[in-house]
Amino acid sequence: MEGTGGSSASAAAPVNQWWQDFSKLFQYYLDKSTPHTTYRWIGTLVIASIYVLRVFYVQGFYIVSYGLGIYLLNLLIGFLSPLVDPELEPSDGPLLPTKGSDEFKPFIRRLPEFKFWYSFTKAFCIAFVMTFFSVFDVPVFWPILLCYWIVLFVLTMRRQIAHMIKYKYIPLNLGKQKYSGKKSSPSSSGSRAD
Repeated sequence: MEGTGGSSASAAAPVNQWWQDFSKLFQYYLDKSTPHTTYRWIGTLVIASIYVLRVFYVQGFYIVSYGLGIYLLNLLIGFLSPLVDPELEPSDGPLLPTKGSDEFKPFIRRLPEFKFWYSFTKAFCIAFVMTFFSVFDVPVFWPILLCYWIVLFVLTMRRQIAHMIKYKYIPLNLGKQKYSGKKSSPSSSGSRAD
């Protein structure tokens, strides 16, 4: 009996070593892809297109697509939400600036862009693999699921946009913030000429 336990442990050692090497290599390339936002998202769009073509070609797996849509909606809400929600965690004062005179505080997301991209891509890959197993092809009337998902999306986004308007934050970076400096008044410029 002792010999079989030792042989299974020695047989598992190369598999564990291979898995550790693969994990390190995967993490290396994942870290290298971090600054290349545009290329990462183009790759994700390619993967999403392959998934959509697969579902269209097979004419099935609508429940998988519905679950994927709900998960992606959840990710999107995390991406658009601030790290600390002023409604849920009241403090001494507002955490997000509410007036133009308030101190500038950068918008920090609950779900950072890289994690959003990684989860988004991983979800499409998992859903794609699921389309090769017939157990996940539950027969449903897909237009009902699509209508329900659209209603859910509209209601959720309406609530999220109302939250953005109420607390006056924009979750998207629209370019580098520029400091315009103080505008000089005509009297101060005239006094310099003296």
